[in-house]
Amino acid sequence: MDKKSLISGIERQRGSQVITYITSDRPGPVGARVAPDIIPLFSKQLREIAPAGKVPKIDLFIYSAGGDTMVPWRLVSMIREHCDQFSVLVPYKAHSAATMIALGADEIVMSDLSEISPIDPSTANVFNPPEPGNPQGRIPISVEDVIAYFDLAKNKFGIKSDEDLTKIFVQFIEASPEVHPLALGNVNRTHNLIRLIAKRLLKSHNKPLRDDEIEKVVEYFTEKLYSHQYFIGRKEAREELGVKSVIDAPAELATAMNDLYEVYREEMGLGATVWNPEFELGANTSQKQVTYPIAIIESTTLANRFETTIEFKRQQAMVQQQTPAGMMQVPQEQVGFRVLEQGWR
Repeated sequence: MDKKSLISGIERQRGSQVITYITSDRPGPVGARVAPDIIPLFSKQLREIAPAGKVPKIDLFIYSAGGDTMVPWRLVSMIREHCDQFSVLVPYKAHSAATMIALGADEIVMSDLSEISPIDPSTANVFNPPEPGNPQGRIPISVEDVIAYFDLAKNKFGIKSDEDLTKIFVQFIEASPEVHPLALGNVNRTHNLIRLIAKRLLKSHNKPLRDDEIEKVVEYFTEKLYSHQYFIGRKEAREELGVKSVIDAPAELATAMNDLYEVYREEMGLGATVWNPEFELGANTSQKQVTYPIAIIESTTLANRFETTIEFKRQQAMVQQQTPAGMMQVPQEQVGFRVLEQGWR
């Protein structure tokens, strides 16, 4: 069945208007993240499906490994202007920034395959440590790692006084001189901002949680799960973490969500863990171009695709190798690639 028919089927089951947002989680240059450039595209989609300004119900069908944490509030608040009820359908992965989008929904519809994640970000700015071998790059600093360091000092080693905590901080800076104090300031600012955005998203519900319930959810998703790779199913999210907006997809809807996800998986290679130029070119080809869809936003009436076109070429490269005569430059066949063009279509 084609995507348009599958989307229409979900709309009939849900009594809603459905928009899908899919970002590639493939490695290498064919991956994509939640990014600010989607905002004008969603505005266009919303005007298309809600020409009178507002419809009763909009469902966002989302698959993403995360991205820019500044996007969720802007996206959720814009969608809410066009509907009375906003729901998110999670067929499988909705991690990090995608989890934040889900937390802003009145309903998070999940099957047994669905998963969300913590929303603690890693930050990278000019004050972060340089990447080894790449002076222009910066190593991201995990908010959770910084919090865990001081948690270790306070709760595991029993250091409580301000004077002793100051000494711990000074020791941290002296032991890691490449970690600039302003990098830590950026970590703290980002952590506070994520908490603020998460609270605003949870308060935007038609039936918002109490302040103490919101605080509990925010604490879990920003601090108390201890790993950005801790993935959360529907039962844990609802019963243990306090996300009351999580509901189980009925069997028929779960099947429809999975069917639509499978079409996107086939089309975009979702979930692939390897990207190798040698495989992309193939064994008996010397040169070719491939166009990859790496992000898709669509409804039954309008579709946008972010595509990347890459040229692959088999070529000879001189490689340093050990030979019987010593280290020498020897020719070796390699597959090179370059991005020819990319953008939304």
